[in-house]
Amino acid sequence: MASSEIEIVSDSNDQQTSGFRNPNEPAILDVYSACAYGDFDKLRKFVEVDGVSVYQPDGNGYYAIQWAALNNFADIVQYIIEHGGNVHATDNSGQTALHWAAVRGSSAAADVLLQNGARVEAADVNGYRAIHVAAQYGQTAFVNHIVAKYHADLNVPDNDGRSPLHWAAYKGFGDTIRLLLFRDAFQGRQDKDGCTPLHWAALRGNAEACTLLVHAGTKEELTVKDNAGLTPAELASDKGHLQIALILSNAQRSQRKQWKDKIFPAKMGHKGYAPILFSVVVVNVILFISSVLFAPGLTKVTAVVALWGWTAVSLAVAALLVLVRCIKIQVTSKPRLLVNLMLRIHY
Repeated sequence: MASSEIEIVSDSNDQQTSGFRNPNEPAILDVYSACAYGDFDKLRKFVEVDGVSVYQPDGNGYYAIQWAALNNFADIVQYIIEHGGNVHATDNSGQTALHWAAVRGSSAAADVLLQNGARVEAADVNGYRAIHVAAQYGQTAFVNHIVAKYHADLNVPDNDGRSPLHWAAYKGFGDTIRLLLFRDAFQGRQDKDGCTPLHWAALRGNAEACTLLVHAGTKEELTVKDNAGLTPAELASDKGHLQIALILSNAQRSQRKQWKDKIFPAKMGHKGYAPILFSVVVVNVILFISSVLFAPGLTKVTAVVALWGWTAVSLAVAALLVLVRCIKIQVTSKPRLLVNLMLRIHY
């Protein structure tokens, strides 16, 4: 399975792009290097004295605003926008400045871009949104920021049907996987190759990613097959990750051995004895009504007995409603509780 994540090509004058200027770096000769190194004074000189444009691309098709966003120079991003820079400008790969901000988790620069009209769901030629890029580079805080503040879609697929969780699992970024699972990212999505995030984690032999996905997921994800007919365990074995294959096989075997899964269907297995208890209570209530309250052969019940009888029936019905509610809460909250527990242990 080939990896095709975003690649940022360094400028010839940008051998070390960091948040501060190193005096040993080559002289800043244009607006692009000024933005890359965060030299605001040089940038002002180029723009306000020399009249250089900040909205034209360099020889490689990259924009000044992209270099500033990459290195989280929010003030420079704002300056470029005020002097004609376009937050929607794309390079030859269709990547915007927001994509570049996602590479290094530049949240401050992303705020400036998004508050000035950048689209959080803008996609490049591969269908990557900023959230895909952030997942590819393990920028967990950035992912959380754009999801919480700008409502980025954490389940959005790229052109190959891969979600941010696919990429985080493939790259083995445990913290990013924890965050996405905590925010209810869908684990069952299959890409164009039929692979789920667990397939991708198994493909690369990422033990932590596999463990997180298995504990937070369901048994169905252990048995789903890709287009080649391989389960995650079989794929791990095929790629030579024998330890991962053993972990996944043991998880699959342990779930098969659970007696409740042998007796009840898959959905009932998650609910335990609750359906049986529900049925028993319903049957007893019906028997009580037909055999006591409305029994033709018995002495007519008095008003007091009838009051107590119908009170008992009402309480039984109320108990059934509470039981149904508890079943729903238990089934829907179990994966989230597991992920919360893992988050607390990790942090």
